[in-house]
Amino acid sequence: MSFERVLRWTLVAIAIAGLTAGLVARAAGRPDLADLIWAIGTAPVIGGLAVSIFRDLLGGRLGVDAIALLSMSAALALGQPLAGAVVALMYSGGNVLEDIAIARAEHDLRSLVDRAPRRAHRKTAERIEEVPIEAVSVGDELLVQAGEIVSVDGIVRSAVATIDESAVTGEPIPVEKTQGCAILSGSLNAGETFELTVTAPAGESTYAGIVRMVTAAQTAKAPFVRLADRYALIFLPVTLVIAFVAWLISGDLTRSLAVLVAATPCPLILAAPVAFIAGVAQAARRGILAKGGGALEALARAHTVLFDKTGTLTVGGARLLTVEVAPGENPDEVLALGASLEQASHHVLAKTVVAAAVERGLRLKAPEQVKETMGTGLSGLIDGRQVTAGARELLRSHAELSPWELRAIRRASWRSALIVFVAVDGRPIGALLLADELRADTPRAIRLLREAGIARMVMVTGDRAAAAQAIGAALDLDAVLADRDPSDKVEAVRTEQRLHPTIMVGDGINDAPALAVADIGVALGARGASASSEAADVVILTDRLDRVGEAIVIAQRARRIALQSIIIGMGLSMAAMVAATIGWLDPVPAAIVQEVIDVAVILNALRALTPAHGNASRRISAEQGLALHHDHQALFRDLDRLRKIADAIDDATPDTAAALIEEAHRLVQGSVVKHERDDEGSVYPKIAEVLHERHGLSAMSRAHREILHLARLLTRIAEDLPSEKIDRYLVRDAQRVIEAIETLVRMHTAQEEDIYEAVAAQ
Repeated sequence: MSFERVLRWTLVAIAIAGLTAGLVARAAGRPDLADLIWAIGTAPVIGGLAVSIFRDLLGGRLGVDAIALLSMSAALALGQPLAGAVVALMYSGGNVLEDIAIARAEHDLRSLVDRAPRRAHRKTAERIEEVPIEAVSVGDELLVQAGEIVSVDGIVRSAVATIDESAVTGEPIPVEKTQGCAILSGSLNAGETFELTVTAPAGESTYAGIVRMVTAAQTAKAPFVRLADRYALIFLPVTLVIAFVAWLISGDLTRSLAVLVAATPCPLILAAPVAFIAGVAQAARRGILAKGGGALEALARAHTVLFDKTGTLTVGGARLLTVEVAPGENPDEVLALGASLEQASHHVLAKTVVAAAVERGLRLKAPEQVKETMGTGLSGLIDGRQVTAGARELLRSHAELSPWELRAIRRASWRSALIVFVAVDGRPIGALLLADELRADTPRAIRLLREAGIARMVMVTGDRAAAAQAIGAALDLDAVLADRDPSDKVEAVRTEQRLHPTIMVGDGINDAPALAVADIGVALGARGASASSEAADVVILTDRLDRVGEAIVIAQRARRIALQSIIIGMGLSMAAMVAATIGWLDPVPAAIVQEVIDVAVILNALRALTPAHGNASRRISAEQGLALHHDHQALFRDLDRLRKIADAIDDATPDTAAALIEEAHRLVQGSVVKHERDDEGSVYPKIAEVLHERHGLSAMSRAHREILHLARLLTRIAEDLPSEKIDRYLVRDAQRVIEAIETLVRMHTAQEEDIYEAVAAQ
């Protein structure tokens, strides 16, 4: 704890002890001793305040604290020590409250330093030696082991290296670096051991630069300025004029003292800290850690929000998007074979494939005689069959790609996905598409930010332009800045700051400098991104982006309540000053009136503890919300099957197409139609009871009617299928209806999830 903080706590303890001891002495019939104790308890507060005001004057700043100094000094000089003791307590107590409210967590960069390797494996002519990274020089040859963090910038000497650059660039999927490619320090070796030629010493490498930028940005931040000081230039001269008028009217300095005591700016001193402390507490209940009232106040004034992409707008890391298959192949069989083989791989994407298969309940088998080819894939025996998984080059047995392979590659390109082909005995049977996905709560988060008054939203990411533009278009962001390294992100933040108060939202080490330099840095810290959490002013403790919008709403309400408290409190203080001027209040009664005003101000400021709409009880239960979510998960599995059916119809024979259409019809009637009718009959009535605005449900019901209409069309098509010759035009119509149902239900279900999230208890 700093010396100033210790001093503030000491002064408030002295003020409390002095006031209490004086009251005890007065009750014991010793008014002379009580006056002495009150004076002794007030004097240290006067001394501390005088020093503080002197330092502020040297810095060119004068606040309303000067009124408190005048009132306490005048109270002692005019023989009113009780009034002085009361003012001393309120002033010192207000300082402590403010200290609690605006104290920011220390921005300890230990996690950044701890993550960086201390030693490197240097290769010499005779042997490999372990040396401190400070001893590494440009031109040295290093050996970077599997799972090791690259300690310095360099160039790959080996044939290929698999590098996870997500901590530095934000690129979620590991990249293959061939011989001669540059590698940034702070990256993770996600593949086998490789050799590196050093191009920059540790102190000048990329990772060291990130640490320096965070440190510089934090030390450059201006301290939080109390709301009270913004009104000081008006309130201070007005108070002195009224006190002078009181003396002119009465010729009694005691009446002027009463004015000063009544004017003691406790509403100004207390209103903002209490309201922001309450706002911080309310935010904490929603999993939002605001590092002091200053952070909350800055949030309330925000105009622009910049987002990182990977791990912030998206889930971060690879996810299985879909399984593309050759004609006549089963997607589950393709995934099961690929995942069975990937169990033996050390590649970072192998875990994603295995996890996707396990999640679908597929039975995996142990591979044998597995051989991994660095950078391209692996092969092995599964049930006596030679299975291969990896890049298309590894599987190529003929020059020309088949139509389904071209379709898979095209779809992977559209979705900025990585593609892993699976082959059995040299024949490709399918492909796994892996990519980063938009977070489920991202659209709602963007909508909440718009509703909170955020006028401009920008994505700034180290990821490729194609992937970034796709996400930006889907979310209707105002701008997309791609291929940005940490220093570029800092510059982007500063550019926006020149125009408006700016928030930066991120979750990775590469975001830490931008988080630190922004007016407000907001870190998604649920995944343990300690570097970004330490550099940020606000940390979202739950893995939910929509909490950013909630944080802004809470901050705006806390600031609004603080301003209301200041205006109401100062209005009442002005009334008390007028009463003291005309002789209706003596100094001690004036102090008591001021205490009552302070209590009223505090109680009003504490309203920031309550939810913004005051209707927290009007929600569906957490159990109901979870049940609705599980219903949708089951529906998504059926929708996945509908998509596979629609794709399979492309290459199906007439008889097979008829069977697929019949299957789709049964699936739609047994799952989709039942789900939509259950929603309309039982779910929506419950949701309507807790929604503020019910027009959204009307639109959702309209979507239900459209889905049911398409289901009826599919029923007619299924009934019209001839028993002998199948009409290819009828098959095409059925395919279009199936695709329309699948697309519409997915979109509709996503909208429902958005509504359920808004009304479900967390």
